[in-house]
Amino acid sequence: MIAWRLLCLMSHLLVGLLICGVCFPLSKIATHERLIRWWSGRLLTIFQVQLKFIDDSEGTAVSRALIVSNHVSWLDIFVMNTQQPCYFVAKSDIRSWPIIGWLSQKAGTIFLERGKQREVRRIYEGLVHQIHAGKRIAFFPEGTTAAQGSVLPFHANLFEAAIEAQVPVEPFSIRYLDASGKLHSAVDFIGEMTIVESMQAIFGGGKITAELRQLRSISTVDAHRREIAQAARVAVAHSLSIEIKA
Repeated sequence: MIAWRLLCLMSHLLVGLLICGVCFPLSKIATHERLIRWWSGRLLTIFQVQLKFIDDSEGTAVSRALIVSNHVSWLDIFVMNTQQPCYFVAKSDIRSWPIIGWLSQKAGTIFLERGKQREVRRIYEGLVHQIHAGKRIAFFPEGTTAAQGSVLPFHANLFEAAIEAQVPVEPFSIRYLDASGKLHSAVDFIGEMTIVESMQAIFGGGKITAELRQLRSISTVDAHRREIAQAARVAVAHSLSIEIKA
């Protein structure tokens, strides 16, 4: 069974290469987004991941916002893209991943060099422009993946883009559950684990439910980026029933 799913994965990655290399240059943005949504959904199916979307926004969702979420796994991007394609800000390491790095780049991922303040400034100014252009920009403010059951502090720098663009922040929370409704440990992507090791763990972990919650939007009017970052972290942690210091 695992061998068959591995074959399906390789075939699906090949389809992704063809889509990015042939279809994207010849089609419009709306078509890109439909293809990204389909491809991401199919990838989740191969890994036996079922998406459960919950709208807890209470009517505060808007067409233009800066999207943030906690970060558990490389799967997070595809979970969110299955619901609604986004342009993600991601650490530059991902660009070097075999196949997936190239696919991410062609899908519009914005890569950020860690530890370079000038690079952060350049990226943030670009985010403002893209938000104004109507693109759904998303990033993971923890800056790295965290084991389920925890939410790391949110880095505040990129929240400045929402203030500058005069749009709210739209937080989401993600968690992965097993058949009994408990946190699914096979999805955790932490420490020195490689992408290949993570895929092997997920393939051998059985069925997974990815629970994606859209939370209440956070206004950025007259607010400081650190206040917004902390408010987003508290909202995400609360939705995951995780206690943190306010």
